[in-house]
Amino acid sequence: MEGGVPEVDISAFRECLSLSWKNPYVLRLAFSAGIGGLLFGYDTGVISGALLYIRDDFKAVEQKTWLQEAIVSTAIAGAILGAAVGGWMNDRFGRKFSIIIADILFFIGSVILASAPNPAVLLVGRVFVGLGVGMASMASPLYISEASPTKVRGALVALNSFLITGGQFLSYLINLAFTTTPGTWRWMLGVAAAPAVIQVALMFFLPESPRWLFRKGREEEAKEILRKIYAPDMVEAEIQALEESVALEKKESEGEKVTLMTLLKTKSVRRGLYAGVGLQFFQQFVGINTVMYYSPTIVQLAGYASNRTALLLSLITSGLNAFGSILSIFFIDRTGRKKLALISLCGVVFSLVLITWSFRLTETHSPMISAVETSSFNSTCPAFSHAVNPAEWNCMKCLKASPKCGFCASASDKLSPGACLLSDDNTRTQCQKVHHRPWYTQGCPSKLGFLALGGLALYIIFFSPGMGTVPWVVNSEIYPLRYRGICGGIASTTVWVSNLVVSQSFLSLTQTIGTAWTFMMFGIIAIIGIFFVLIFVPETKGVPMEEVESMLNKRAVHLKFWEKTSGGEKN
Repeated sequence: MEGGVPEVDISAFRECLSLSWKNPYVLRLAFSAGIGGLLFGYDTGVISGALLYIRDDFKAVEQKTWLQEAIVSTAIAGAILGAAVGGWMNDRFGRKFSIIIADILFFIGSVILASAPNPAVLLVGRVFVGLGVGMASMASPLYISEASPTKVRGALVALNSFLITGGQFLSYLINLAFTTTPGTWRWMLGVAAAPAVIQVALMFFLPESPRWLFRKGREEEAKEILRKIYAPDMVEAEIQALEESVALEKKESEGEKVTLMTLLKTKSVRRGLYAGVGLQFFQQFVGINTVMYYSPTIVQLAGYASNRTALLLSLITSGLNAFGSILSIFFIDRTGRKKLALISLCGVVFSLVLITWSFRLTETHSPMISAVETSSFNSTCPAFSHAVNPAEWNCMKCLKASPKCGFCASASDKLSPGACLLSDDNTRTQCQKVHHRPWYTQGCPSKLGFLALGGLALYIIFFSPGMGTVPWVVNSEIYPLRYRGICGGIASTTVWVSNLVVSQSFLSLTQTIGTAWTFMMFGIIAIIGIFFVLIFVPETKGVPMEEVESMLNKRAVHLKFWEKTSGGEKN
């Protein structure tokens, strides 16, 4: 999903661990800035559980699918704007200032969400949170990378990526903890204000990025910070390297106006954009954020009605995602970017086939509607009352007939014929608390629901170490230095726009064409993604970054897995 992992290996992690006693100052910088990644992950993950209870409190949200999608996707729209503004702000005012602004936006958004009296205010709060997410997604890893020793820079930036997935996992734990607390979703959304305040307090006592200070001519301040970061025998060499690097960047940027046409006319950049932007597109359009944003809802669509059960099962999915982000660090430099992406996509296709099959069986074998059971309640669904052939109705047809319909399962066996009723608080209370029956509004009871959950788990296991990481790594390697910033910005914008499209359309698609066909669509896109990676994505493993540009100039199609030979040529 969101957040990149650079190249690191085990030795880097050992060196990183030794910092805990050699130079704890560096770890303090990384963990303090990494709270931004934690907030990023928490605020993108918490809405999946909170939405279950928002639907219960606001009937307009429960009955209008587009409103549920809007509550999720307005944060993504805010992130697009936040990332765009954040890029300018990082260069103009510094990384530290940008992180603090992101925290203020997180805090404002959390307070608005926790006190929202209606769905409209919820949308406003989600926009503020999204702005914070967009800024934090750029500023936190940038600050860490520019304030870390060279040997452990990759490991410390990888820490930020792990904190993103860890924040998502934490959001599910928090969601589960507040399921029985009055004001459930308000606590879930409001608790993010606490780490935002903590990070602001920490950042006030931390320095600005030394690289940014060099670029702004504040060299003495930068050198003082570098002397705290590096060992005495290394600091002078690092200062000299930084001076040369900044001077080279300024020289390369002089007299050249970078436009989109300039990028497209440059062969290596154009081909790099095909690969980098394409990977980001397929990363989102194979459906990863439908799983992360709507995981509890998907669990309910699989036939598990309880909100608490849905959150508990979704916790496993989030935990697997965090674990996968760790695995990617160990495999990406052993397996290679292209091979890992292909293995990942093949696994995603298999998982989506399993999910599609299980949901299709659930939809076609849902419990029938009993007219006798329905008549025992005083709130029959109007659509069922006016049905031409009510004997042919099953649970799925009841739920799809109208957002105002719900299914009250049989007390003896949830797979036996049940009642199609008007979905409101009184009916739900009568079904659940008076008659002690399961109440369904999202999905139907099924004996095959466990297959859908198994498919979701497999999906995350295959996606996270490969397509969750490879697009970010490739985008950090594939562009020439002079264009790396703007091309990286194009790739990041692609992520958030694609994320917005997928998350905004998911629930509408499940209602229009069905859950099974929605996941099948993602599977077809994943198959196309396999061919895209085979043809357009080069293998950059072991290839020096200065040689990547030469490789792209020579070849537009990359059907081989490129490996570096002892002679320095690719075969």
